[in-house]
Amino acid sequence: MREIVFDTETTGLDPKDGHRLVEIGCIELLNRIPSGAVFHRYINPERDIPAEAFAIHGISFEKVKSEKVFAAIADELIEFLGDAPLVAHNAMFDLSFLNAELVRVGKVIVNRDRLVDTLMLARRKHPGGSNRLDDLCTRYKIDNSRRTKHGALLDAELLAEVYLELIGARQAMLGLAETAATAATRGPRAAVRPRPEPLPSRLTEEERLAHQAFIATLDAESVWAQYRPGKE
Repeated sequence: MREIVFDTETTGLDPKDGHRLVEIGCIELLNRIPSGAVFHRYINPERDIPAEAFAIHGISFEKVKSEKVFAAIADELIEFLGDAPLVAHNAMFDLSFLNAELVRVGKVIVNRDRLVDTLMLARRKHPGGSNRLDDLCTRYKIDNSRRTKHGALLDAELLAEVYLELIGARQAMLGLAETAATAATRGPRAAVRPRPEPLPSRLTEEERLAHQAFIATLDAESVWAQYRPGKE
């Protein structure tokens, strides 16, 4: 099974107000394990980046003004996403920006049915607790010390680890690894030697004759009839 964990950084909170993507980061999972394949791009938003947004992700217009605009990376991004489920934290926020960009360049939008929202998963699993990405990293002992500011690729990497914890996949993988490690430390099994003499039957002669008499009463197609003496 293929899944894509993704995150975005933007110029603001709502694409309806003209805000745009400035960064997107995607991590590929194959059977719930990171494959090493990633898609990461900074994007020229073709507009200014307000100070409020810069304070969150540290991306200035000067940093991205020489990057490609979304139209230039759209096909490559669409190919990477494929038809895989898309995993994101507060997923509708990211999807709204992604779809606004796709509409702007005349591409087919991503159906919301493909979304797996880790924020919703976390709220169900930890009701009443704080379910920000940083807090989930702390809860699951995931090292997020590099996360001094938001960043799409780093956040997608951290979210992939959180996602595996939320669905129990990490524990399952650890269990399999521990089982394999335990088996490896046992070493080769001792050879089983045949007995020099077979164990004697525990049936009495009276029981054996009674069983034969019972079998003789059965239909020729019965299972027991297949084991009569001389039957091939």
